[in-house]
Amino acid sequence: MEISDEAALDECYRTHAPALRSYLRRFVPAQDVEDMIQVVFADLWRSRRRYDPTRSQAAWVFAIAHRRAIDHLRVRRPATVPLDEVGDPPVRERPVADVLADRDRLGRALAALPHAQRQAIELAYFADLTQREIADRLRVPLGTVKARTTRGLRRLSALLAGLG
Repeated sequence: MEISDEAALDECYRTHAPALRSYLRRFVPAQDVEDMIQVVFADLWRSRRRYDPTRSQAAWVFAIAHRRAIDHLRVRRPATVPLDEVGDPPVRERPVADVLADRDRLGRALAALPHAQRQAIELAYFADLTQREIADRLRVPLGTVKARTTRGLRRLSALLAGLG
C-alpha cells in the first residue's frame, strides 16, 4: 500500500498503531506514547513521497518510530531535584542494647562457620578486601574464594535466622 492520500494513511494507522504502541512503550514513558504516535504519523505523512512501495511498510514505519523515540529521549531532561532541597535523611538511632545483641548474634554465627568460610567472609567484610585480593592473600584460586564466600553467606544467613 502506498501512502499517497489520507485514506491510505488511515489504513496504515489502523494496521500499525497497535504494534507501534507496544514498541514505543519500551523506549518512552507511558504518558508520552500517544504523542509519539502522532509525531510518527505526521512524519510519515510529510515523508510519504520517499516511501518505496516495493519495500516493507512496517519496517519503514518502525524505523521512523525508532528515530523519533531516540530524538524524544535526547531532548527530554530527567526530573531531578537539587541536593540542597532534599536534605539529609532522618537518622534513626538504635538502642545500644539492640546493637550489642546483633553484634553478639553475628559473632556467634560467624564462630559456627567452618574456618575457611569464616576467613573468606571476614576478609571481605571486615578487612574490606576484594575476592581477588583474598585469593592472593590465602594463595587459593579465585573460584575457591567465591565458593567459600557464597557457601559461608548462605550458612551465615541460616544461622542468624536460627539465632534470632
